[in-house]
Amino acid sequence: MPRRLSKSNHTMKRKQLLLGDEAFALGAINAGLSGGYAYPGTPSTEILEFIQAHPVASERDIHSHWSTNEKTAVEEALGMSFCGKRAIACMKHVGLNVAADPFVNAAMTGANGGLIVVAADDPSMHSSQNEQDSRFYGDFALIPVLEPSDQQEAYDMARYGFELSEKRGIPVLLRLVTRLSHSRAVVETDETASPENQLHYPKNPKQWVLMPAMSRARYKQLLKDLKDFEADSESSPFNIYKEGKEKRLGIITNGIAYNYVKEAYEGEPNVSVLKISQYPLPGKLVARLFDECENVMVVEEGQPLIERQLRGTLDRGAKIYGKMTGELPLSGELNPEIVSKAISTLSERLGVDASGVRRHGGRAASQVVMPRPPALCQGCGHRDVYAALNGVLEEYENPRVFGDIGCYTLGFLSPFNAIDTCVDMGASITMAKGAADAGQHPAVAIIGDSTFTHSGMTGLLDAVNENSPITVIISDNLTTGMTGGQDSQGTGKLEEICLGIGVPQEHLRTIESLPKNVEEMKKLFREEIEYKGLSVIISRRECIQTARRHKKS
Repeated sequence: MPRRLSKSNHTMKRKQLLLGDEAFALGAINAGLSGGYAYPGTPSTEILEFIQAHPVASERDIHSHWSTNEKTAVEEALGMSFCGKRAIACMKHVGLNVAADPFVNAAMTGANGGLIVVAADDPSMHSSQNEQDSRFYGDFALIPVLEPSDQQEAYDMARYGFELSEKRGIPVLLRLVTRLSHSRAVVETDETASPENQLHYPKNPKQWVLMPAMSRARYKQLLKDLKDFEADSESSPFNIYKEGKEKRLGIITNGIAYNYVKEAYEGEPNVSVLKISQYPLPGKLVARLFDECENVMVVEEGQPLIERQLRGTLDRGAKIYGKMTGELPLSGELNPEIVSKAISTLSERLGVDASGVRRHGGRAASQVVMPRPPALCQGCGHRDVYAALNGVLEEYENPRVFGDIGCYTLGFLSPFNAIDTCVDMGASITMAKGAADAGQHPAVAIIGDSTFTHSGMTGLLDAVNENSPITVIISDNLTTGMTGGQDSQGTGKLEEICLGIGVPQEHLRTIESLPKNVEEMKKLFREEIEYKGLSVIISRRECIQTARRHKKS
C-alpha cells in the first residue's frame, strides 16, 4: 500500500518506537507544523507533550501551548491557519463538545494553512464520562475525517491531513482511540522536517466573516465540495479493498478494528475486506463490496456510524450485520476475541467457510493481579478539603455537594463519599446555582483550578450576578494534576480572576489545605455556608506528585 503522498518521499528514513499519539505529533512536526494547541485529556495528552519536548520544536520555535480549554485551542489553531501556517488542535472526545462551536463553523470559514483537529476517543470509558464517537462530529460538520489503523498511519496522516486541508481549503478531523494512542509500534519516519509555510492570507477573506450573506454562499459551496471529499476518499491510500474468494460474506471495518479483523484469521481472510480510514464513506468501494458479496458484516470501533449510513431508513437488516443486529456489542472496546467470535458465529450461520477463523478461547480475569481502584494520593490537599467539608456538612439535614472533573472527583469514592454529582467541566458551579435556585441549602460546588479557568468562570459570573446562596470551593493544587501535571492557566491568578468577575472581597477567602489546618478550614466553610449569598473559598496546596518532580529538577 502506498503510505506516503508527499514530496518528502525521497528523504532519508529512520525507525522509531512510538506511541500512536507520539507518531502523529512527530508526523506533524516533520510536515512543517507551526502551532500546536491543546487542553490535556486522556488519551490525547501525549501529543502536545511530545511536541513541547522535541528538539525541532525548540529550534524552530514552534508554538506549543496548553490552552485554557478546547474551544480556545481550536480558535487559536484556526487563527494560525488564517495566516497560512499549519496548525493542530488536540483534545479528548468530550473536549470536542466544548470546541463544537468553532469546530463546526470552521467548516464554513474553511482553512488556509493546513488545519487538523485531533479528537482522541475513549471506548470503554477508561477515563471518561462517556464513549461518544467523534466521527459523528465530522459527518455533522461536513468535513473530511481521517482514522488511522496503526501508528504508521497516525504518522503518515499528519502530512496527508495538512495537504488535504490545504488542497480542499477545509479543516480535517483526525480520530484516534485509546488503544492506538497509548500503544507503541515501530514507525518509519522522516529524518528531517519539512520547512514551515510562509505567512500568507486567504484568497477570499470575506469567507471568514460569517455574516448571513457570506455564510449562505459559503454553505452552498461546502455542499458542492462534498463530492470532492468523497472522491478523495475513493482514491485515498488509507481506504483499502482486499478481494476474497468467498462471496457469501464481505466485511467493512474501520481504523483500529481492521487489526482485529486481520487477527481473526490464521492467514489472509478468505472474504473480501474493505478497510475505511478516510471519510466521507467511499461510495464506489462500498458499492463494489455489496455487488460482490451476498452479506456484509460491519466491524467498527465506536458507535455504528458506518452501519447506520449503509442501512437507510427502510432497510430491514437482512443483508447487513454488525452492532445494530447484535453480532457485535454496542458498547465498550472491540478486541480480537470479540471480533473473531463474531465472524466465526456469523460465518457458520450463513454457511460460509470459517476454517481460517481463529478459535479464541475465553480468557478469565487474572487471579494474580489484584484490582487497584483509583484513589486520592496520600498527602493530597484534596483529602484535607473533603475531611473538613464532610465534618461541617454533618451538621446539616440535607446538604448537597456538586462536583467537577479532576483528581478531586475521586472524593466520590470511599472513604470520603463527598460529592453528589459530576457531569462535565465546569458544571459544579452552575448546578449548585440551579439547585440553590430550587431552594437547596447548603449548595456547595467543588472545582479544581484548571477546571475553573477551563469553564467554571462563566458559571461563577452567573452566580455573582444573582448573588446566589452557594459556596464555591476552588481546590487549587497549582497544576492540571489528573492528566500528568501540565501547567494550569490560572496559577497565581485565581484571586484576581474571582475579584474581576465580581466576587465580593469579604467573601473571597483563601486557606492552605494542610492536615494541621482542618479545624480552621471547618470554621471557614461553616461561616461561608451560613452566609446567604455567594462565597468563594480557595483552598491551596501544591499537588504532591508535582511537588516531588519539582524537588528532583
